Amino acid sequence: MLLRVVLGFLLFVIVASIAAAKGERAGEFDYYVMALSWSPNWCALEGEAKGSPQCDTDEDHGWVLHGLWPQYHRGWPSFCPTPEPQPQRSLTNTMADIMGTSGLAWYQWKKHGVCSGLSARAYYDLSRKAYESVVRPPVFRKLNKTITLPASVVEDAFLKANPSLSRDMITITCRAGHIQEARICLSKDLSPVPCGRDVSRDCSLSDAVFEPVN
Repeated sequence: MLLRVVLGFLLFVIVASIAAAKGERAGEFDYYVMALSWSPNWCALEGEAKGSPQCDTDEDHGWVLHGLWPQYHRGWPSFCPTPEPQPQRSLTNTMADIMGTSGLAWYQWKKHGVCSGLSARAYYDLSRKAYESVVRPPVFRKLNKTITLPASVVEDAFLKANPSLSRDMITITCRAGHIQEARICLSKDLSPVPCGRDVSRDCSLSDAVFEPVN
């Protein structure tokens, strides 16, 4: 009996090891989620405490690109094995203008970009193209003081600025009472598509904090 238990355990370990070694395959996913983070809120919650250069007083970041994430209809891949070489610092530096820091660009490649099936340069180029394909509502940059607002107002502003989007293609998230991100679902060719159930979880706050740019 003991031998049977031991053999069963060893078989489980072997199967689990093979599955872990295989991992999720780069390039095999259904669509992208583009996450746009409101930089002043991130800075207020943690960035300033970390001393992130994204939060320096001479910066004026509004909606920054948190990442372009390969997504399944249910779940998502991450840290996929890839034969592509890692990006050099000079390449990640080119993304700081829309991502806030080169460090974020590096991490997004390491966790998500490797699952795209693209080279690092192609992934960053696609990320920039996705970022530029969506109009960030200019009204939020006009704020001169901290306000509270329903999260639905942020979604409405994106829908008004981007007529090709519908409500099932975007979700607004909150964190610690603040507006956190606008997450927009895009096909592999960056056309807007409906989000899967894992993504469609709108913040329901009616008094979410929204910090101004500087």
